[in-house]
Amino acid sequence: MPEMGLRVKLLIYIGICLVALIAYEPIRHNDFVSYDDPRYITENSDIQGDITFQSLGRAFAQPHYFMWHPLTTIVNMVDYKFYRLNPLGHHLTNLLLHIVSALLLFKILSDITRVIWPSAFVAAIFALHPLQVEAVAWAAELKTVLSGLFWLLTIAVYIRYTKKPRTGLYLLLLMVYGLCILTKPTVVTLPFVLLLLDYWPLGRAKWGRQIIEKIPLFVMSAILSVITFFAQQHGGAVMPLEKMPLDFRIANMFISYMRYIGKTIWPSQLAVFYPPLPSNLLKTTEATCALLFILITAFCIYIGRRRKYIAAGWLWYVGTLVPMIGLIQAGAQAMANRYMYISVLGLLIIIAWSAKDLIANRPRLKIISAVLAVAVLSSAIILTRMQVKHWQNSMTLFEYTLKVTKNNAVAENSYGCALFEAGRVNEAAQHLSNAVRIGPIFSDARCNLGQVFLKQGKLNEAIACFNELIKQKRDSAQVYYHLAVALSMQNKYDDAIKYFAKALTMKPEYPDAHRKMGAVLLAKGKAEEAILHLNKALQTSNNQAEVYANLGTAYNQLGKYKPAIQNWAEAVKLEPNNPEIFNNMAWLLAAVNDMSVHNPNKAIELAQQACKLTEFKNPAILDTLAVAYAAAGRFNDAITTAEQALYIAKSRDQKDIINEIQNHIELYKSGHAFIEK
Repeated sequence: MPEMGLRVKLLIYIGICLVALIAYEPIRHNDFVSYDDPRYITENSDIQGDITFQSLGRAFAQPHYFMWHPLTTIVNMVDYKFYRLNPLGHHLTNLLLHIVSALLLFKILSDITRVIWPSAFVAAIFALHPLQVEAVAWAAELKTVLSGLFWLLTIAVYIRYTKKPRTGLYLLLLMVYGLCILTKPTVVTLPFVLLLLDYWPLGRAKWGRQIIEKIPLFVMSAILSVITFFAQQHGGAVMPLEKMPLDFRIANMFISYMRYIGKTIWPSQLAVFYPPLPSNLLKTTEATCALLFILITAFCIYIGRRRKYIAAGWLWYVGTLVPMIGLIQAGAQAMANRYMYISVLGLLIIIAWSAKDLIANRPRLKIISAVLAVAVLSSAIILTRMQVKHWQNSMTLFEYTLKVTKNNAVAENSYGCALFEAGRVNEAAQHLSNAVRIGPIFSDARCNLGQVFLKQGKLNEAIACFNELIKQKRDSAQVYYHLAVALSMQNKYDDAIKYFAKALTMKPEYPDAHRKMGAVLLAKGKAEEAILHLNKALQTSNNQAEVYANLGTAYNQLGKYKPAIQNWAEAVKLEPNNPEIFNNMAWLLAAVNDMSVHNPNKAIELAQQACKLTEFKNPAILDTLAVAYAAAGRFNDAITTAEQALYIAKSRDQKDIINEIQNHIELYKSGHAFIEK
């Protein structure tokens, strides 16, 4: 019989792996999403460098986006080392951790309760429930699946310690929990859960000793809580009471407890972000939820005297959600599916062991319950596959979120950004406008809307967006930068310079601001000041071709022709299809009165390249080629080319260059080259 039990367990382990892989198979098609993935992975410089003692030290010393989870950061570093920015690798890490946690959960439950099938059901539902998709399919939520694994490892070590209380095992327990608290701050409730396990199913009777032995664990939790609170408060992540009053938080707490139960039993309309709705305990829905919560709690504790798993399961569910239930509000969400990653186990334990008691000594009910279990698991596989597909990319994720939620400013903003990146600018403007309408003080949405207006050329509307943010005292380096860009596009260079300067005061290492400031100073004829900013931009800017091109122009304005040519040459290496740069170099080599750089033949070569790129249809560039021909003494070619340029300029009524080209033609006919004064 023991051998038969081992075979059954082995089949269950294999079955959990297989069904989890089937359920999450669509994850291989999923990309990163714009929501938090840039912060944690794609734009996180802390994980993208080499793994050194310095980088490991930073993981411990610096909270990441107001959350202290050094072990998660280190695992992200390792992931990046192997996968770089291949999303499949990061998703597979999350999935592997999730499957291992499900297997470990089955082992823990079957070992401490000595019943296989309820344990298998809980572990399988844990692996397959659609609520878990957010934690697994969202690359940035590595912290949730990693903390879940160490949570269960801590329980496994604790169970072994309760069987053989030895100092070595106790120290191992402290060490594993120490690693656990390095993954995510929400694990602070684990010592409380260990007390629940003492009540059921371990049945340890000496409560005084049980509490004393957990004091070091509670101390560790308290230290983590303090670190997390100060990190989040310092970063402004903790919502102040004036923005979200206490009565609202309490009402939302009761609603969320009931909604989580509903989504566990009937997992539909699962959104990545649930917007908060104005509420208080005087409203019917909120008051009903509060009453239900109190009645369910009282019932579970009362009946838990005989069926201890009910009290333990309910308190597991309620207790583990306390850090995320919103009394201390971090972020704007009303609730989040990922918060149920561990908390759902309390409800599943109640369901599974209640079913076990119900069908005891009732063969027909056993058959019915087995059929129902298979149906539930099959449905979970289908629903999870569907939910994973919603996470394919930012577009699919937020399009779905908007379908299942109302007045969701965060989803409107994120969907608008996804549309903007896809080039669907008008649709983006509509959704970003919705986000601003829903959340008038939602600064990200208004800033993004301003950027869309810039793209559309609606400069006055863009400027209004950025000025409103400044008026609301929600200014930032990014806001001042985009405002300055809009003003520069209106040729209001003095105002643009003022706001670029403000952006750089707030964020001195802002490469785009340095790049644009250099361009505006160049337009104002302040070449020396422009060079200072352009050289700073050159250190980190992604638009280096533009920076080199402007540096060349700045040096040319100062009469420093050799560095001008050097910078233009660097620009064309990076952007070989830019006719303007070829034209600038050709003009300098042909027309400037400086024999140290005078090179007519090279000028002809460069001007011909510029003409080819413009299909010999740009009169200004044809004029440069004519100047180069004349500089080389090829006056017939110069006259022919200049007359071609003149013909095109007249056909387009380009009066600004017609007279110039005519003057050049007269020079060539008299056997003289054009020399710039």
